[in-house]
Amino acid sequence: MTRRQLALAAGLGALLPPGLSHAAPPYPVTSQQRNTAQQVASQGVPLSELAPNAPDSYTVKRGDTLWGISSLFLRSPWRWPELWGMNLEQIRNPHLIYPGQLLVLVKGDGYAKLAIGQPVDTGTRDGQLHPHVREIESTDLPISSVPMHLLMPFLNDAVVFEQDQLTMAPRIAATQEGRMLVSRGEEAYVRGDVSGARQWQIFRPARPIIDPDNGVVLGYEGRHVGVAQVTALGDTTEREDDKVVHPSTVVITQLREEATLGDRLLPLPDSDKAPFVPHAPAQPLSGRVAAIYGDSLNAGQNQIVILNRGAMQGVERGHVLALWRAGRQRMDTTSPDRITLQLPDQRSGLMFVFRVYQRASFALILQTNDPVRVGERFTAP
Repeated sequence: MTRRQLALAAGLGALLPPGLSHAAPPYPVTSQQRNTAQQVASQGVPLSELAPNAPDSYTVKRGDTLWGISSLFLRSPWRWPELWGMNLEQIRNPHLIYPGQLLVLVKGDGYAKLAIGQPVDTGTRDGQLHPHVREIESTDLPISSVPMHLLMPFLNDAVVFEQDQLTMAPRIAATQEGRMLVSRGEEAYVRGDVSGARQWQIFRPARPIIDPDNGVVLGYEGRHVGVAQVTALGDTTEREDDKVVHPSTVVITQLREEATLGDRLLPLPDSDKAPFVPHAPAQPLSGRVAAIYGDSLNAGQNQIVILNRGAMQGVERGHVLALWRAGRQRMDTTSPDRITLQLPDQRSGLMFVFRVYQRASFALILQTNDPVRVGERFTAP
């Protein structure tokens, strides 16, 4: 029998069931985020901080995200601790917001608070609202922080290597019937030792990531192609005097694009399930877009970019960063001197950091007004 959760509904007040809270996964809430929430819990947030069209109420739906709901109520969606702190007693953990819950905006004395409620049956004999128990199927999971369906393909596939370790990795050396490209379900033949794992990631040969600021190599981008499974082991070691080598056989099980001769293999890691939530950097942070993931020259919304800042510069998983388009130069046609005017940089979008290395990071572009190019600047939002 499926577990059910019980929500006690009375007007606007419906506390999250304690049992469900204990059963939920331990998502992180930093001390800074908790302090922010506690600061606004007593009175709420100023009305000026609400989004211009903030709704009076909103029912959480499947597919909603913490980011999306925050943007409904607040001008700055990365300021989700304020949304949580609007009613700290009811929203004890911002990750335990479920489809079907009713979020109600309560305004008064220049401030706003968020309350959680559940729709109630008004058809009572005396015409009054009464508390009652309503069953809700617990098969609905808590909403995610950001659009996870966009990030999932990249949580393990987007890789920056500190060294170009792919040069020494096993490689696809031959294919069936001499084909150049290998599709899903087809076999390929690999030189190198693949005895250490059964599942292997396939990468194109790595390319260097160059820092736009100083030309330094930040690391090497591993472009994910697919996944292969070892079906037969060949020679795991080769000697210089070998005249014939017996390669290992792999079957292509997953593909983002067709594999080809020269592609490299590394053991497939466990899925990256570490949670994260959007938050602004606590300290000033700035840098540039070092590369566009894949072959594109520009990146748009929901695409991936590589940043020239990493853990060494204070970048964290979950950071929300602002993108800036460099200001253009214009001639002053209103003056006889025709002097060149340097226009200020324009904020062009937001991105979300989801994977961090020592000197580089991967970020998902959440929104943008213009195509994003290599070299464009980012800052804290």
